[in-house]
Amino acid sequence: MENLKEHQYLKAKEKVEKIKSFYSSLLAYCIVIPVLAYINYRTTSFPWVFFPAVGWGIGLVFLWMCARGYNPLFGKEWEERKIQELMNDQKF
Repeated sequence: MENLKEHQYLKAKEKVEKIKSFYSSLLAYCIVIPVLAYINYRTTSFPWVFFPAVGWGIGLVFLWMCARGYNPLFGKEWEERKIQELMNDQKF
């Protein structure tokens, strides 16, 4: 019973770390991208600020998906099957 509680605690802690990572990155994005946009506006007419905004935005989407536990490639079903496979493997 205690082992189950410890496992639940570790999973919850891991999830909180992922959520914290997402919000930290989102906050940095909301600060850095406007600064870059201002620099872009003041220095050149080419809108280069879209490249870091889109790239970082894609990274934020993946962080959000990870924090929410959504993974279309390696979902919960895949994870459970892999755990069972490894538990049944004698060499593991």
